[in-house]
Amino acid sequence: MSTPGKADDLGRELCRALSGAVEMTAPDGEPAFLASYEPSPDEKEVPLPLRSTAFSYDNALAATALSACGDLRRARQIGEAFLAAIESDRTFEDGRVRNAYRAGPVRERPVLLPGWWDAANKRWSEDRYQAGTATGNVAWVGLALINLRDATQDPRFGIGATRLAAWIRARTARHDAPGFTGGLDGYDPEQAPLGWASTEHNLDIVALGMRLGKPDDLAMAGSARAFLDAAFDGQAGCFRMGTDVEGRMRGVEAVALDTQLWPLLGVADPPEAWRRALSCATARLSVPGGFDFNDDRDGLWVEGTAQAALSYRSVRDDAAAEALLQTLAGQRAPSGWLYASREARLTTGLRIGPTSTQDDFFYFRRPHLGATAWAALAALGHNPFTGGRVR
Repeated sequence: MSTPGKADDLGRELCRALSGAVEMTAPDGEPAFLASYEPSPDEKEVPLPLRSTAFSYDNALAATALSACGDLRRARQIGEAFLAAIESDRTFEDGRVRNAYRAGPVRERPVLLPGWWDAANKRWSEDRYQAGTATGNVAWVGLALINLRDATQDPRFGIGATRLAAWIRARTARHDAPGFTGGLDGYDPEQAPLGWASTEHNLDIVALGMRLGKPDDLAMAGSARAFLDAAFDGQAGCFRMGTDVEGRMRGVEAVALDTQLWPLLGVADPPEAWRRALSCATARLSVPGGFDFNDDRDGLWVEGTAQAALSYRSVRDDAAAEALLQTLAGQRAPSGWLYASREARLTTGLRIGPTSTQDDFFYFRRPHLGATAWAALAALGHNPFTGGRVR
């Protein structure tokens, strides 16, 4: 594969897959959220807790990727769904978005959350993480809306992003230190604040605040940027994952891939020292053909490998980017989407929520909307944080 020829071919194929998913979900052009997962090769259906789930992060990425593909009509369908969700929550009136919504056309108000019928207990069930609000997901939806604002010149998308930024400031600011905490967890109506702070979330907030550009937004970005500066370990050349629940910055005994890559994409003119984070990722997270989520190296994380391909394109390392794009081209499912992982199951070393008693956040070899959107962005050379090409 050589850039741009085969990368462009891959980008067009992934754009068609994303456009086709919107068309299948809402062919009449209605606002819609896309299901995040399709069944794996050995499944007839995805598990019940995921069957109706459209994660906000995945859909924000898909809206931005569709904009980069030039399919503004279908990108707008997702953007309109987010605007409806901001304005019409079943419980809260503070302008938040949830971590997930019910997949399909958005016809009802309030906008529906995902869930499933628990036949054994004869009750409707929901997932506490999906009902919650993670700060980074709010920022990602805000970035998608800004990208739509710029692509369509529709000011409503900018208004929606501004409201999300205000929610971040009001609900997650750390009052005794720079940066912002993880968000809210749990079921309606008594959701609990998450006391830890994530480097990745704060990077998202830097990008959002800088794109919005008003004084409150720039101050928000400045606070999050101070957190990033504190999170970079100059001796190791790695970004720490963030703080614990007590607000203490973690060490670099455990690192995550996106935390090493995104600061190079989301911050304009990042310090030269931060480029060492790419070397940190290679040294600690690389696997044959690409990258793992964490440093146990038990498999290839397709979404993260796409993030790495875009990061290498941003620093003009075409050879490294091309090799990763080749890997991505080999991870397509029959539907045209990319699998979430190359192996049957991929560990992350993370827990889904504060009630988890063990590491229980895994990726499986299922076709994944987020992986497909990131790979489209990498193939097109489009930076979702800035809304422009990486070069």
